[in-house]
Amino acid sequence: MKRVPRIIAMGGSSFAANPDNPRLERYIVAQARRKQPAVCFIGTATGDADVYLAKFYAAFTRIGCRPTHLPLFARTPDLRRMLLSQDVIYVGGGNTKSMLAVWREWGIDAILREAWREGIVLAGVSAGAICWLEAGVTDSWAGHLAALPGLGFLKGGACPHYDGEAARRPETHRLVGAGAMPATLSLDDGAAAHFEGRRLVRVVSVRENAKGYRVTRVAGRVVEAPLPVVRLTRSGALPSSR
Repeated sequence: MKRVPRIIAMGGSSFAANPDNPRLERYIVAQARRKQPAVCFIGTATGDADVYLAKFYAAFTRIGCRPTHLPLFARTPDLRRMLLSQDVIYVGGGNTKSMLAVWREWGIDAILREAWREGIVLAGVSAGAICWLEAGVTDSWAGHLAALPGLGFLKGGACPHYDGEAARRPETHRLVGAGAMPATLSLDDGAAAHFEGRRLVRVVSVRENAKGYRVTRVAGRVVEAPLPVVRLTRSGALPSSR
């Protein structure tokens, strides 16, 4: 039976920043609905930094996965074969503009779209969150935030670190108000948006005050609307409905 396409976009506070609280990672892995799922890390946005890779392996080995990573700055394997054999593909943070340029050169953007349609869980933090949408608010340029076209798997725009970096909220409002960004999903550090198909099914969080927002322009005015949030349990599961 064909699996539903799923994307989980994290605003921040991933395993690299918060290794003792892997609830979001547990939640992501659970969506594979398979014991010991194969999880591939793509660290292109930091140039496959060794420290980031080490943190990935340490975190995902502890939560019962079969981790691997996709190298693009050393000998690169058969990309399609490797990526389509995964249960989860997790994209790290860093320079979004550089990451997307390298992906397009290697044809990874097309392979990821195929993986998404096949139901492989796509996930990521910061650059690895905004890349899936039509546009993202990025700090790829030193000194300022800007709008950047994404892969367009999902409609609208996205902004990570909404409460973690002081410039994020006012700059997102400015970009949406100026028409440089479409309606934008903004995610605090510790919050993640779970999409099935192109539909946002829930926002989950691991911090008490972490939220998600929809920032839109209505009649020439910028409107920020908070979204319902579900707080994950210590195990990374949804709370019981009983």
